[in-house]
Amino acid sequence: MNNTKSLKRLVIKIFKKHNLINEHSKICAEAIINAEIVGAHSHGLSRLKMYCDRIKKKVINPRPKIKIKKISKSISQIDANNSIGFVAADIGIKHAIINAKKTGIGLVGIKNSGHYGLSGYYAEQATKKNLIVFCFTNAPPAIAPHGSKKSLFGTNPICFGTPTFSKVPFILDTSVSVINRGKIRVAARTGKKIPEGVALDKYGKPTTNAKKALEGVQLPIAGFRGSGLAWMVDILSGVFTGGNHGGKVKDPFDDFSGPQNIGHLFFVMKPNLFVGNYSKRIKENIKRIKRLPKIKGVKEILYPGQNKQKRYKKNLNKKINLPANIVEDLKKLNA
Repeated sequence: MNNTKSLKRLVIKIFKKHNLINEHSKICAEAIINAEIVGAHSHGLSRLKMYCDRIKKKVINPRPKIKIKKISKSISQIDANNSIGFVAADIGIKHAIINAKKTGIGLVGIKNSGHYGLSGYYAEQATKKNLIVFCFTNAPPAIAPHGSKKSLFGTNPICFGTPTFSKVPFILDTSVSVINRGKIRVAARTGKKIPEGVALDKYGKPTTNAKKALEGVQLPIAGFRGSGLAWMVDILSGVFTGGNHGGKVKDPFDDFSGPQNIGHLFFVMKPNLFVGNYSKRIKENIKRIKRLPKIKGVKEILYPGQNKQKRYKKNLNKKINLPANIVEDLKKLNA
């Protein structure tokens, strides 16, 4: 039951029960199970109940009428009509890829969407087509702007991908918080502590209690620089696209007062826009860095994406061990 194929079939069945069409159910299930395989459990099955709850509460539209506006041969805007984020993002990255293949650059802005899972999942779609990609999406308040004690920015991931013309693409997918919010949520549900130095409670005191961290603020990477990066993503994916911004994105787990209206931005480019020998140059770049002297205990200098690929290969055909609370969620959702 816990192998990837059977879990994927079950998730498809659950989404269809919640009124998503078969195609959209498959898109969602692929993304969720992919997160489990690569070890990003905070973005996998632990969120399934949340998506279904939001559909039941009518703040995710299971049958959206998604509108695609062609602004130019390179640029498209998508109004996702409050669809589940996976579907909006899947359409968005595919259009950005098509535009880039035709003109060299594909830019797609999406509004009225929801949480779309892992940014790297969409970046990988572009790198498989030998394209360079940036992905941006904003999120509910979690990080306080530098100098403030109130959270406002999301953990707003920054994602960059490039083909390496080898088996594994270079994909940097990182939130601008010390750890992503999903990990704190998982810790809160399972009663585990979070590491020191990642969050403050609502009184501004350091905490390792996950529930208190969710009530307080998360700390950004690199102090004011991380706060600045979170602000940048809020502008690019919120202000620029027409999505919610400035702390207006609703928490998907706790706030059912309306749709999230998350914004996404996909920027895709052909790698040979400036040089004809990009494949040779990126290989040389990686080789040069991997040849550097290594510190004790390090066998190989890895580029972003390599560890994830190793986990994917290792876990693809293995049984996925699910926590008891997730098993219970699946049983109830499939009842």
